[in-house]
Amino acid sequence: MFAEAGSQAVLPCVCRPPSTSAAVVLWSKDLEGTVWRKGKSGLEHWGIGAAQRVRCPHSEVGAGDYSLYIKEVREEESGEYTCTMQDGEKILSKRILLRVIKVSISPPAPVEGNKMTITCSVSPWPQEATVSWMLNEKRVYPDSADYVLSKNQASVLESKASAGMMGNWSCVMHKGRKQGKATTALTVRGIVNPSSASAKVYAEVGSAVTLPCVFSTGLTPSDTAWERLDTSGSALPLPPSFNLSSLLSLPPWDRSVGVGQVGQGDGGRYRCSGTVEGRRVTREMQLVTAQVLSNSPSTQKAPVSLTCHLSDASEVTEYEWVRVTYDLNGTQSESSVQKGRVLGINRVTDRNSGEWACRFHGKEGALGSVTYHLHLMSGLMGDNETGSSSNVAMVAGLGFFLLVLLLVLVQMYRNYRRRKLILLYPALENIVHTIANEREDRERNRVKEDEISK
Repeated sequence: MFAEAGSQAVLPCVCRPPSTSAAVVLWSKDLEGTVWRKGKSGLEHWGIGAAQRVRCPHSEVGAGDYSLYIKEVREEESGEYTCTMQDGEKILSKRILLRVIKVSISPPAPVEGNKMTITCSVSPWPQEATVSWMLNEKRVYPDSADYVLSKNQASVLESKASAGMMGNWSCVMHKGRKQGKATTALTVRGIVNPSSASAKVYAEVGSAVTLPCVFSTGLTPSDTAWERLDTSGSALPLPPSFNLSSLLSLPPWDRSVGVGQVGQGDGGRYRCSGTVEGRRVTREMQLVTAQVLSNSPSTQKAPVSLTCHLSDASEVTEYEWVRVTYDLNGTQSESSVQKGRVLGINRVTDRNSGEWACRFHGKEGALGSVTYHLHLMSGLMGDNETGSSSNVAMVAGLGFFLLVLLLVLVQMYRNYRRRKLILLYPALENIVHTIANEREDRERNRVKEDEISK
């Protein structure tokens, strides 16, 4: 049987049917003598050094179960054990081979890039056994060729330490129908975030973002540096938006750099590096910029298209357009409108203007999002219609003003003619006034006579 070092090993020894009388039970190990013994009186005896970790539960003895429990089993406790039960003249004996399996790592916490070994030791070593290795419950050997077996044994893996190797390593051994498994945790010192060279950071153009470069806690890397890389891997100057002064406020193991405002041309590959215990540790990552591109409609009735643009969309599997609205209390609500990279709007109205968000997703979930504010741009979209309306109003107002001015001039001319005639014929004016007065008097008298006659 197999047992992992440090675990509780249970060596089975069951007698069926159980003895009706007090039996003598003896557990012994080859070349070492007694491990545990129970006499007819019920007294227990332990071998030297085993009293604290070896036991045979009383509750099970009465049922014929004499299994031996070894707490925190050690490698040196592997070997062949014998369980002997004597009931009167009846003697039963059972032999059990205990194999203790253990996984160890050397050095215990390697620096990224240095050589390391992972050893699966089994004592005693089983002949014709098969071994497989698992990292975080996923088999990596023999499925992967990234690891090399040494010494022609299936017990030792050799590799260069990397951040991607961190986790729980398990050695699984098969011997016939028997299986043993041991697990240990591997910690690699170096850059832990990002953990791989294929990391991508998505950021909206105009926003702030942080490019991570975090070393193992407690490390103080020297000669740390940030570089921008061209397509051939050569170093380029950093964009002016990178704020290296922010590193002064961070702990020595955190060399993450902040970008105050991402520019359209900031997308590309970057490299962070530092020296740890004489080993140069580097990590490359890619900054992917995202923005919404809009066409320029000529009139208010023209359709509008919004395009979700990324500097590298190789890992994007889906685009989603979301309308974002706010109530009077400022509470935000979202509604998904459509899938796809391009959003088409036939006409901009109050119902579809405002904030829009383009969200992009990859195989493992959301990657990022970018927002766009769509306005009723009357100055741009309605220039022609607004200009025509303004021209019509101006012409109508000018025409009305000229008409009023003409009427005033005509009236002034008539008054002028009248005054001129009066100055030339003053007697005629008196006659005209007299006739007019007499006509008014006759009209008033006629009205009075009509009232009296009635």
